[in-house]
Amino acid sequence: MSLEGVRVLDLSRVLAGPYCTMLLGDLGADVVKVESPQGDETRQWGPPWAGDGPDRQSAYYLSVNRNKRSIVLNLKEPDGQRIARALAARAHIVVENFKPGQTARFGLDYDTLRADNPALVYASITGYGQTGPFADRPGYDHVIQAMSGLMSITGPPEGTGYKVGVAVVDVFTGLFTLSAILDALRDAERTGHGRHLDLALLDSQMSALVNIASSALVSGQTPGRYGNAHATIVPYQNFDAADGPFALAVGNNGQFGALCHILGRPDLASDPRYVTNPARVAHRDALIAELTPIFASRPAAHWVEACSEAGIPAGPVNTVTQALESEHAAAHHLVRDVTLANGTPIRSMASPLLPDTPAAIRYPPPLLGQHTSEVLREWLR
Repeated sequence: MSLEGVRVLDLSRVLAGPYCTMLLGDLGADVVKVESPQGDETRQWGPPWAGDGPDRQSAYYLSVNRNKRSIVLNLKEPDGQRIARALAARAHIVVENFKPGQTARFGLDYDTLRADNPALVYASITGYGQTGPFADRPGYDHVIQAMSGLMSITGPPEGTGYKVGVAVVDVFTGLFTLSAILDALRDAERTGHGRHLDLALLDSQMSALVNIASSALVSGQTPGRYGNAHATIVPYQNFDAADGPFALAVGNNGQFGALCHILGRPDLASDPRYVTNPARVAHRDALIAELTPIFASRPAAHWVEACSEAGIPAGPVNTVTQALESEHAAAHHLVRDVTLANGTPIRSMASPLLPDTPAAIRYPPPLLGQHTSEVLREWLR
């Protein structure tokens, strides 16, 4: 594992920070999750639950806390702060998601900790960053999806915008934080000097708008919603087959020509309205009206197979359960059998970071404070 021997003090909770530190753990880092006596909020975000009684664990908590050890410290008390500082002095990485200024009140801010540990890489995750007009506001994924513009481009053209079904803002921020940490860690290994990384949910999601943000900046126009269609590529959307929907993504003119051959409509490929993608975008409604009844004449599996054989991206519209039980998931070992610390056997997602040598689940998601004595003995001896 590339991060074996790297110590991570995880002062974060909920999703973005824990997702980042879980990935660090997947890469071999020794991740110590510091929790308050009440525990990470997500421990109570159920149902569903794994296990029963006081040691039951929510599926939400389980999703982002593998490959970690849990200790309990009350950071509002001097003893908890003292122990946390001692642990930070022996860590390579600290990840926290307190409100700006709160760690300074605990004596756990970057400036305080780097005095004893100059090479420390210290990542702060907040809703809006350490500075700026919204710095003191709390920030959760749903609100950031609204404020970033993501909600305004998601959903059907009519009515209000939708949030994405997964908390993608937290996931994106966790991934950006992981990248920033790995960059700063390599620099610290070379120079002996760490860095304070300031990651904001709003910044991360606005960056993740990628081509949509670019389109707004270049055109000066506000992007709209296209449902399951694409603003600048046609045909690139869901279609209703005879037995249900499937997804089609025609990304270039060659693929469009191949599609027209499959459909028995080679004339469409030579029609001036559809020869190029810009022309197809301009005549979107007419082209979709031509394609819709043809797709409705055969089952979805027929079109998915025919398109895939021709090199055209297409796939079924799966439920989450169908995706998890798919041949692809099995071939890539994406779902693993894990026994939790409370003895409950569960199926759990594996890490996608090392597809050739899937990252082992060295520790199942820990019980609250499960490793307090063990970690203090190892790190502070």
